[in-house]
Amino acid sequence: MKLLIASDIHGSALWAERLMEAIARERPDRIALLGDLLYHGPRNDLPDGYDPKAVISMLNGLADGVIAVRGNCEAEVDQMVLDFPCMADYAEVWDESLTAGPRLLFLTHGHVFGPERQPNIPAGSALVSGHTHVKMNEADDASGLWLFNPGSVGIPKDGTHSYGIYEDGAFRFELLDGE
Repeated sequence: MKLLIASDIHGSALWAERLMEAIARERPDRIALLGDLLYHGPRNDLPDGYDPKAVISMLNGLADGVIAVRGNCEAEVDQMVLDFPCMADYAEVWDESLTAGPRLLFLTHGHVFGPERQPNIPAGSALVSGHTHVKMNEADDASGLWLFNPGSVGIPKDGTHSYGIYEDGAFRFELLDGE
């Protein structure tokens, strides 16, 4: 299973277009969108290329392959314009392809569940979240969970626009072209 993971586009058509190019290159089985897709939020400056209508069009072109969750900037109107469900606090994906046995990927934005407020999921599972705009790829020894954050497509805090890939049981970061 190959899963492309992206979070925090925040309405940036410039960086959403780069993400579309990455999706075409990567050819994932599914695309996980971890929220904050269209709106920049009251605490953020406008991202480069802010154009939520263009982002809507790009994301709707992927609708059949998308698993999406609600970020803290999503609103009911976002669901009205997007062609895939995006208002759940989390989604669960099971990787059945691993020889060690199935693994749960718990997908969430990070403002309800996240590294600081972990859901009750089995040890060995992965907690996959966005929200902080900061990349993370590490084990949490206390809970037995793997913690992964792909960083941000539109407004990264470390200056590198990124997404994540989950493949063959492992997570990795990828930088978007133009970095």
